[in-house]
Amino acid sequence: MLVLSRKVNERIKINDDIEIVVVSVAGDVVRIGIEAPKDVKILRSEVYEEISRQNRAAAEQGKGILNLKALNELRTKMNE
Repeated sequence: MLVLSRKVNERIKINDDIEIVVVSVAGDVVRIGIEAPKDVKILRSEVYEEISRQNRAAAEQGKGILNLKALNELRTKMNE
């Protein structure tokens, strides 16, 4: 893991097309912005883990895809 220190408005570049910027720092909360192409999926780890868990459960039940209601709930969480 690479650990970097950045101040507000400082950026981190990943390849040519992804940039992370520190938007604000308040106490122990850091807000970051991520600029990336539309085709790059960016998910919070807890949302990614929930999607993975539901996909595994669906595969075990023979469904193979997420329940649409659960998918909409995850999308809502992603946009919070």
